Amino acid sequence: MFDTVLVANRGEIAVRVIRTLRSLGIRSVAVYSDADAGSPHVTAADVAVRIGPAAAAESYLSIEKVIAAARATGAQAIHPGYGFLSENTAFAAACEEAGIVFVGPPASAIEAMGDKIRAKQTVAKAGVPVVPGSDGSGLDDAALALAVSDVGYPVLLKPSAGGGGKGMHEVHRAEDLDHAIAAARREARGSFGDDTLLVERLVTTPRHIEIQVLADDHGAVIHLGERECSLQRRHQKIVEEAPSALLTGAQRAAMGAAACEAARACGYSGAGTVEFIVGADAPDEFFFMEMNTRLQVEHPVTELVTGLDLVELQLRVAAGEPLPITQDDVRLDGHAIEVRVYAEDPAAGFLPTGGDVLHWTPPTGVRVDAGIAEGGVVGSDYDPMLAKVIAHGADRAEAIRRLDAALGQTVLLGLGTNIGFLRALLADDDVRAARLDTGLVGRRVEDWTRAELPDDVLAAAAAHTLLELEPTGAVVDPFDVPGGWRVGEPAWTTWRMVVAGHEPVDVRVRGRAAAAEVAVGDAAPVATRGRRNGDSRGVAVDVDGVTRTYSVARAGDTLWIGRDGRTWAVREQAPLDAAAEADAGAGGPVLSPMPGTVTVVEVTEGQRVAAGDRLVVVEAMKMEHVLTAAVDGTVRQLRAKAGATVARDAALLIVEPLGEE
Repeated sequence: MFDTVLVANRGEIAVRVIRTLRSLGIRSVAVYSDADAGSPHVTAADVAVRIGPAAAAESYLSIEKVIAAARATGAQAIHPGYGFLSENTAFAAACEEAGIVFVGPPASAIEAMGDKIRAKQTVAKAGVPVVPGSDGSGLDDAALALAVSDVGYPVLLKPSAGGGGKGMHEVHRAEDLDHAIAAARREARGSFGDDTLLVERLVTTPRHIEIQVLADDHGAVIHLGERECSLQRRHQKIVEEAPSALLTGAQRAAMGAAACEAARACGYSGAGTVEFIVGADAPDEFFFMEMNTRLQVEHPVTELVTGLDLVELQLRVAAGEPLPITQDDVRLDGHAIEVRVYAEDPAAGFLPTGGDVLHWTPPTGVRVDAGIAEGGVVGSDYDPMLAKVIAHGADRAEAIRRLDAALGQTVLLGLGTNIGFLRALLADDDVRAARLDTGLVGRRVEDWTRAELPDDVLAAAAAHTLLELEPTGAVVDPFDVPGGWRVGEPAWTTWRMVVAGHEPVDVRVRGRAAAAEVAVGDAAPVATRGRRNGDSRGVAVDVDGVTRTYSVARAGDTLWIGRDGRTWAVREQAPLDAAAEADAGAGGPVLSPMPGTVTVVEVTEGQRVAAGDRLVVVEAMKMEHVLTAAVDGTVRQLRAKAGATVARDAALLIVEPLGEE
């Protein structure tokens, strides 16, 4: 076994790999960019090496810098995690040339399976069924369009390199094809350095089921059962579980055998995942999609139902040891389900968010793999996944109940997340009944994001604001207390409160925090009592006889308040701000909906545009967002420049409505 292993990754997966290294008594080396200098994986490792600026291309994707860090620290092996260099053939070859063990499959297997076109050809020869589509490589735009016409709409455009759903685009109409090809090529080039695309028939009502395989250098290939990953958004998984509620034992065995054949076909060793598309109404018919030649994000659910540590097995195989188990030793115990906590806004099309981590309290009683720490910053340089919460139960229903309860305990303030959305999803009747397919989230997203703003949240915000304003020492003058005290009866104070995604609401208060009246909107005043709950980050508020506990954190003029896993950013709106928003109306400034980088500017100063025309493309956390014109008008004050970094709500240009010129 190795003495020292370098982890060529960041975030939760780096922390998770380091955890196993520590349990095995192996010295761990972390690498980090300037943006990650204070990140958890840096403090978790025995040694940490700076490898460059925030840009991934100059740090985590730099083969030379990673190899140099391994040599400088005496690392005998490099674990790549997932993403970044984990499926990079050149990196695996560079490790071999440097005399460093790559904890993963041979470079030849990565090459064979990393190119989706070649992968389909390889497994098809081994008798594994594949999805109909293009089977040539290096297709230009015209050849892609021809392949689409041969396959027929709807189709799926996929980068030949990489994975994780990045760069994948569904195309349902011929008029959308050109833009989809251009966007897919940009995303593929930015994520994987290769803009080669392939076309596949889009299987309707598909379920995404994948098989975990393990192979060693002594000829053994086994599988550890399946994971169901059908709940996805933008072709990226958000919920994964093991086993699948769809498969019978016979179907599991058939799919597992096909996955093992795919692994054998490319001379695989280590841990890998073979992904299949399965028709929801025909589980006996499955098609090979791709093989991920690395550890998967969702590997914890397999670990919880098998009792195996996949990272440990990866390390043992990489060290030349035979697999310590056979296929007959594999047993699936109970059910496990995992959700991915993202910095994103589900109600805004899952746009990335970001900000300071003001308060982070993970749940107890379940497994949490996290890559954030309180006081850290979530920027736009990397993938928006923050943590994974994984629960195990005797059966699927119990696992879901435990997971939902854990999410309700989770506190994450300072940035928008998908936790509330995940709880709504897990409570859905279709999800609970395992009536799943990869399009379910897309069809039902409004059901799970259409959340009303509870009156108690604004009442709690008002109570907490009173607590902040009240003096902490002895009170001499009643006018020092912000309760509206007057001779006769207290006066009302009105705060106009704004929560993102909701209309501003007038909240009237009078009295002290310990005994106040609060009227939210047009509702009648209710008795409210607030008190600090422990430290300044918790408040207990009684609203009309019902007491709830909230987590709170303030950043400037914004009060972050959370309960039951949901969070709200509340701020007081000044009268001038309200007037400015009212004037914005149609047209006006086009603002960046997220912090990121301008990748494409499709207009010029003075250009006439029609409502719906594409203006600017902004990319953040490997996801593109197209900004379009709200009205017919003329482009003015064009500030957006391709390659420029922009903040959230930065004005990129102005569309001056026709008639106002």
